[in-house]
Amino acid sequence: MRAVIIVANPDPGSFSHAIAARVRAGLEGAGYSVIVHDLCAEGFRAAMSAEEREAYHGNLPVLDPLVEEHIADLRDAHTLVFVYPTWWGSVPAVLKGWFERVMVPGVGFVFNEQHKVRPGLTHVRRLVGITTYGSSWRYVKAINDNGRRTIKRALRLSTGWGTRSIWLPLYRMDTLGGSERSAFLDRVERKMRSL
Repeated sequence: MRAVIIVANPDPGSFSHAIAARVRAGLEGAGYSVIVHDLCAEGFRAAMSAEEREAYHGNLPVLDPLVEEHIADLRDAHTLVFVYPTWWGSVPAVLKGWFERVMVPGVGFVFNEQHKVRPGLTHVRRLVGITTYGSSWRYVKAINDNGRRTIKRALRLSTGWGTRSIWLPLYRMDTLGGSERSAFLDRVERKMRSL
């Protein structure tokens, strides 16, 4: 089985990167073949260009070789894992741009004979979202937790409703001590080993 990990944090020394390393260790321990895409390190561009927007509804909606590489990796993935910090109540801009530039027609969705939209990534069986919040659970719930909704709901329109989703949040990140952070990393790795 193959897993693709998408990391969206510009700081290579961040807790997000520590989480991604433990995700990888857990998945590899469970026998997965793992590909990691560090969006910021790869220079993934968040904004769709005017040319990409024009091509979006054509026969060749992907113009960027880096986007094509990500799509090729998705085509064989059984599990998708997203690791990011929650900023301004949602995913970082680079991850939002990833969704917009990668989940194009023919990839994230297809049209059937009646021109109805159908999922394009039905081979994906698991979606995993792992994020940190500076705020409490109560505050995050009050602002609708847009990142969670994107991964657990909107993305399932691309994979199909039978796809299992797992959410691993860490609240009040800014006030947690080292032992609490370490316990979260252990929890993440154990969860990935149990997939």
